[in-house]
Amino acid sequence: MNPEIPDSPEVSESSETSTPLVLDAAAVTRLLPPAAAADALAAALRDGLDPESAAPRTAVPVPAGELLLMPAASASWAGVKVAGVAPGNPARGLPRITGSYLLLDGPTLRPVAVLDGAALTALRTPAVSALAIRHLTAPGRPVRLLLFGSGPQAYRHLAAVLAERGVADVVVVARDPGRAARLAAHARDHGVPKARTGTAGDVPDADLVVCCTTARTPLFDGRLVAPGATVVAVGSHEPDARETDSELVRRSAVYVESRAAAAREAGDLLIPEAEGVIGPGHPAGTLADLVTGRAAPPGPAVPRLFKSVGMAWEDLAVAVAVYGAARTAQGRSA
Repeated sequence: MNPEIPDSPEVSESSETSTPLVLDAAAVTRLLPPAAAADALAAALRDGLDPESAAPRTAVPVPAGELLLMPAASASWAGVKVAGVAPGNPARGLPRITGSYLLLDGPTLRPVAVLDGAALTALRTPAVSALAIRHLTAPGRPVRLLLFGSGPQAYRHLAAVLAERGVADVVVVARDPGRAARLAAHARDHGVPKARTGTAGDVPDADLVVCCTTARTPLFDGRLVAPGATVVAVGSHEPDARETDSELVRRSAVYVESRAAAAREAGDLLIPEAEGVIGPGHPAGTLADLVTGRAAPPGPAVPRLFKSVGMAWEDLAVAVAVYGAARTAQGRSA
C-alpha cells in the first residue's frame, strides 16, 4: 500500500511508548462516529492511496470456519487484522466475526495499539458504504431505505446511512421476523417513525437498498430496482457467493473498492461475468474514482451498484483514526 494514510502529531508521539494501547470493542465504537470513519477513508484516497496495489486478503479454512489475515502498510503506519469467521457462533450466542487488529508505527514497526477486530470491522464496513452513498445518492431529498439483514452490520449500516442522508422511511427484510421487527423498532427509536418490516417486494419503492447478509444467492429480482436507485452489497467476499443477481449487474453502473479485489472476490460480479452477462465497461469505476472526481454517477435512468468486499487498507485508515481519537481523548483527560 502507498504511504498516504494521514498522520497526526497526537498519534505519532505514542510510538515512543513501549506498551501498546488496548482498545476494546466499546472504545472502538465510542471513539469514532460513522461519518468520521468515512472521512478517514476519503482522506486516504484523496491523498493518493491506490487500493489496486493493496495486499490481498489471505483466507485459511479451519474446522470452525475461516481465518482471515489482512495486512497493510504505509510510510507512517502498518497494521494487520486477524479475523475469524465462525458460522456456528450465532447459535452459541457469540459473534460470527471475531479477531484483533495490531497497529504498528510505520518506521520502526513497534506495536502501538491492539484494537478489537470485530468492532473495527463493524465500523469500517459501513464507513466504506457511507462513502459510496455520499457520492452515489443525491443530497437533499430524504431517501427511502430498504435494508436486507438484521445482524450487527445492519444496525451499523442504518447508523451510517442516518449520518449521511436524511431518511424518509426504513423497510427491514430479514429471515427472522422477530429480529427484523427489533431493527425496525430501533430505527423508529432513532428518528425514523416510518420504519417497518417488509419483503423483497418493497424493492421498487426504495431509493437506497443496502444488503448486509450472509446470503449466498440473490436476495431480490434486479429488475425491480428503480432507475436512479442505489444498491450497496457488502455481505460477501467470496467468488461463488452473491446478494445481487445478474440482471441488476447488467442494468447498473457498477462501482467497487478496487478492480483487482473485485476480480478476486466479488461473486456479485464474477458470477454474471461467467454467465456472459457483463463484459467490457464493468465496473464503471472505483471508490477512489468517485472520491477524487475521476468518475461521476450516471444519469437518473440507470441504477447504481456498489459492491464491497472489504480491504486491508480500509482497516488501517480507520484504525489510525480510532487511535488518534484515543490519544486525543487521553490528552484531554491528563
